[in-house]
Amino acid sequence: VEWKTITRLCYSKPVLTVNGEYPGPTIIVNEGDHVRVTVTNKVVSNTTIHWHGVRQLRSGWADGPAYITQCPIGGGKTYTYKFRVVDQRGTLWWHSHFSWQRASVHGAFIILPRMPFPFSLPIYAHIPLIFGEWWNKDAELVEYEMMLHGAGPKTSDAYTINGLPGPMYRCSTQDTFIQTVAPGKTYLLRIINAALNEELFFAVANHSLTVVEIDSVYTKPFVTTAVMITPGQTINVLLTTDQIPTDSSGMFVMAARPYVTSVFPFDNSTTIGFFKYQNESLQEIQPPLMPPYTLPQNLPNMNDTLFATQFVSSLRSLGSNDYPCNVPKYIHKRVVTTISLNLQDCPINQTCEGFQNKSFFASMNNQSFALPSTSILESLYHNLTSRFSLDFPENPPFIFNYTGVNPVTENMNTNFGSKLLEFPYGTKVEVILQDTNFLNPENHPIHVHGHNFFIVGRGFGNFDVAKDPLSYNLVDPPERNTVAVPSGGWVAIRLIADNPGVWFVHCHLEDHTSWGLAMAFVVKNGDKPSQRLLPPPSDLPAC
Repeated sequence: VEWKTITRLCYSKPVLTVNGEYPGPTIIVNEGDHVRVTVTNKVVSNTTIHWHGVRQLRSGWADGPAYITQCPIGGGKTYTYKFRVVDQRGTLWWHSHFSWQRASVHGAFIILPRMPFPFSLPIYAHIPLIFGEWWNKDAELVEYEMMLHGAGPKTSDAYTINGLPGPMYRCSTQDTFIQTVAPGKTYLLRIINAALNEELFFAVANHSLTVVEIDSVYTKPFVTTAVMITPGQTINVLLTTDQIPTDSSGMFVMAARPYVTSVFPFDNSTTIGFFKYQNESLQEIQPPLMPPYTLPQNLPNMNDTLFATQFVSSLRSLGSNDYPCNVPKYIHKRVVTTISLNLQDCPINQTCEGFQNKSFFASMNNQSFALPSTSILESLYHNLTSRFSLDFPENPPFIFNYTGVNPVTENMNTNFGSKLLEFPYGTKVEVILQDTNFLNPENHPIHVHGHNFFIVGRGFGNFDVAKDPLSYNLVDPPERNTVAVPSGGWVAIRLIADNPGVWFVHCHLEDHTSWGLAMAFVVKNGDKPSQRLLPPPSDLPAC
């Protein structure tokens, strides 16, 4: 992890990188591999690496979130992440899990499958597409100023495709992602949303996309004109180059822009790149990158909740003999948690720059998660339980019309702490994630560490425990590690707590995590040796 000066939008700045690359290097492993990644921190500030979506079975020490499963890697220090990729294949990613470093410290983590793909079309090539956000300012400074003043964050200056903003931004024609493709072939696009604070729509002009995998889990294939992808999620799609270029450039625009459900300021811009069809007779012609640029007609509008809803509702687990859908048909415990943005009263003798001169925070069941000063997993392992508590509320502290309250007058101060849930090994858990109207209803991408889960239900309004479970999909629900809780709605997820350790649950909108929209849960050791957390490695960083 090291600094490198990078120029975008005619602005040069030091950028935190891995091996000098932005985005970072793609790591390719095989299903079943034992993986060792040695991370050396060559900067003064702390850092960690999280292997997003990797189950980390019994290897929670390698999960990466700072102060949850490890103390961060200090300046000049080295830590080797060791884990095995068990029963997973497809597209995941890695990123820093310290402050807002993942703005630039991220890359693809691709698991090659043991068996052939479960779809018939031959794949000509694989193309990773990593969406990101670029700030002319240092991203960690953006977070610091946001928390210092209690206001919202400065919005990004550009969206990027594989680190390149594209020609719709100033000084960026030369920083445009162009992928050459052969006509009549099928490509596997490995799409990753590494943006910090925005969910995104993505489309390719004149081309349809066939979804075949989400969060490294195969799906029933379905054809779509575009995709909606939240921060933290990955989607694999097939694209067939079966169109006839309309001019000699052979170019088709790909574009990503935000899906907007918030009243907060946002980066109201679009990043574009190009697929360039090969043409042997026109190889000397350089593609024109002069404005105006026509966005794909199939790119949804920024506020197209109808498309976003239809898209996520079309996702289904493959559910084949080779890749069964092992959704729990019954549960041992149901947890209901609200997801809220909070206005906190400004402390005496301080100046707050949030709405009504208050501070913005966020919470789950009105608990705003505060990171401790040392690793929770390490504390748990050594029975130092005074550093956290196991009393996260399993239900909202107040029952009210969650999606019907006045966004401001009925908002409430949140409580702060490091409260966790605890589950015996093997517990079948259902979690209801309920959005609220506080400040504004918003789509929230919630990521669960250490476990995949099944999205058995979703809807708008308030979850009705008597009615809504009757319409659950317990046959082929989508399996993910990050779920979009709909704006003004709810989702029901089910998981089996079969991975001993401490696991972070948080919104993957980075500003919301900074505000405390997070919690964690403990899975206790099971009875068998194979159901117990491994001892900590000898080089585990110290706080």
